[in-house]
Amino acid sequence: MTTSPETTRVSRGRVLGLGAAGAATLFLPGCGGSDTKEKLNQSQQGTSTGGSSGGYSGPAVKLAFWNGFTGGDGPYMERLVKRFNAAHKNITVAMNKLEWANYYQKVPAAVQAGKGPDLGIMHIDQLATNAARQVIIPLDDVAKSLKLDKSDFAAAVWDGGEYQGSRYGIPLDTHPLGFYYDEKLMQQAGIDAPPETKADFEAALKKFEAKGIKNPFWMPATWPAHLMFMSLLWQFGGELVSADGKKAAFNSEAGKNALNWMLSMQKQGFSPKNVAPDSQYVAFKNEKNAFTWDGIWQINDLKKVPGLKWGVAPLPQIGSQKAVWASSHNFVIMKNRNVDQNKLDASKAFISWISQHSIDWAKAGQIPARNSVRESAAFKALPQQSALAKQISYVHFPPALPGWGDVSVQTLEQAVIAAVQGKKAPDKALDDAVSKANQLLEENAKKYGS
Repeated sequence: MTTSPETTRVSRGRVLGLGAAGAATLFLPGCGGSDTKEKLNQSQQGTSTGGSSGGYSGPAVKLAFWNGFTGGDGPYMERLVKRFNAAHKNITVAMNKLEWANYYQKVPAAVQAGKGPDLGIMHIDQLATNAARQVIIPLDDVAKSLKLDKSDFAAAVWDGGEYQGSRYGIPLDTHPLGFYYDEKLMQQAGIDAPPETKADFEAALKKFEAKGIKNPFWMPATWPAHLMFMSLLWQFGGELVSADGKKAAFNSEAGKNALNWMLSMQKQGFSPKNVAPDSQYVAFKNEKNAFTWDGIWQINDLKKVPGLKWGVAPLPQIGSQKAVWASSHNFVIMKNRNVDQNKLDASKAFISWISQHSIDWAKAGQIPARNSVRESAAFKALPQQSALAKQISYVHFPPALPGWGDVSVQTLEQAVIAAVQGKKAPDKALDDAVSKANQLLEENAKKYGS
């Protein structure tokens, strides 16, 4: 399996790159009149304060829990749900799995029709759009009643669950890019440890070539090239958008340094040109690619490759500071028409229980969001996950802007592809993309009322 365990490569790219826009396009303007929205908002916020610490002693309820865990991570969540159900006789959680691309289309439509699930999982870059469209409700009171606060979680992950001053997601995990290396090829080249700096990284590539190991670091033209670009952009001190979120900023000097460094891998002969989708990962699995950057979700897949000696480490620091792209799964509660206090309290109990038992979720190839779980001996016994957890203090997420995902897919991703494939000069590719992104951001401001 050469794709993320979350979804197929095509839909995965649309989820982690497209963000919430795929779902947003399915929203009909104004899901009900403004008066109806206001009443729903007041009702659900006002009634979601019951319970105090994640326990539930009310009547028997059944919760519909939707997510996109259709890959190798699915069985891990299924086992957690079964354990929760066994431990809570008055709560039955029914889990429904959809491919992420379908999930982000069907959830908003179901909520609008009054047939939405009680709770679900959303990626951190989906929260702003679904909050702006009133698909999900604020969870500040949920966090308060469960006695959760920033000190319980990795700071960036906790802060990423907010939109316009309100919390819409309770973080479960984070899943960043990682630096995978072939231990056998490193030994052949006389490299003792995975390089941590730009100078050491490029010196290692030259050592591989000196030992006859050609093209040691394949640069993808598509997935996950844009995730690599964002990591490098942040490493060089750049940002995706301006501080007020109104203008795209990834064509800065930092952005151009990032993209030019990616192209330099081809120019120096470290990577072949026109690398087909997933080819860099397949090459790594077949020991034809000594280094590759990919998501933490590849850990369990690589464990299945017979005879492959490999390791994973934080991304090397190519720019002036450490930074890495990441996403995060967050629990959300849907804004359904009929408010059921018992279901809301039961949902809190479920969220609290899964969060406390997220060490078992970490085994699916994730980094727990909770500090106590991440600092436990059980997590430290997971060598690959704990290695990538070293990046937790400098993970970066896409901006919390409604519709940003759609902007990114149409602009940033296309710029990276065009440059890496040699169809446009890097500077022009970025400048053209930012010009289009600014137009889309202006349209989104009107569409989402921000």
